[in-house]
Amino acid sequence: MAERARVGVLISGRGSNMAALVEASAAPDCPYEVVLVAANDPAAAGLAWARGQCIPTWSHSHVGMPRAAFDVLVDEQLTALGVEWVALAGYMRLLSPELVGKWRGRIVNIHPSLLPKYKGLETHARAIAAGDRQAGCSVHLVTEALDDGPVLGQTRLPVLPGDTAEELAARVLAAEHDLYPRVLAELVRGEAPLPA
Repeated sequence: MAERARVGVLISGRGSNMAALVEASAAPDCPYEVVLVAANDPAAAGLAWARGQCIPTWSHSHVGMPRAAFDVLVDEQLTALGVEWVALAGYMRLLSPELVGKWRGRIVNIHPSLLPKYKGLETHARAIAAGDRQAGCSVHLVTEALDDGPVLGQTRLPVLPGDTAEELAARVLAAEHDLYPRVLAELVRGEAPLPA
């Protein structure tokens, strides 16, 4: 098998989407491998999970640091491990324009809404409050603006009568765990519909 693309995953918490990417990479035909899990919170639960899978980890608190200075540290780690693609998985920080610029077209994010609807937080409560009949998740290329890059793939789910934000979130999260590895694999293989 050809050498697999090297992926770095950035997390801020439990890292369930990171785990989904790692688990999918065990398939013999997966075109990528996760070579780094990095976090802006040294207490992020996903770091321990990644270490249990023998994946190199790095963490540093961003508190009190200018965004660009923190992102220099992140970029140093990505570069040191030969990362080719960056996947944001519950990474609760906007990236600096400098980091986005360096990795443009090679950073993806998973977001729990049908973009361009409901950028930012509280996506499920906002969808329910609006009376939406469908919700879902999106994988998109990362740009300088929040949740604003070109969408590479989406999964749609019905909003059920009486849904709470928590119930909808649980179903959307399960869909994310299927969508993200699939779209990342398509992107790495050159099969994703990239913008001109």
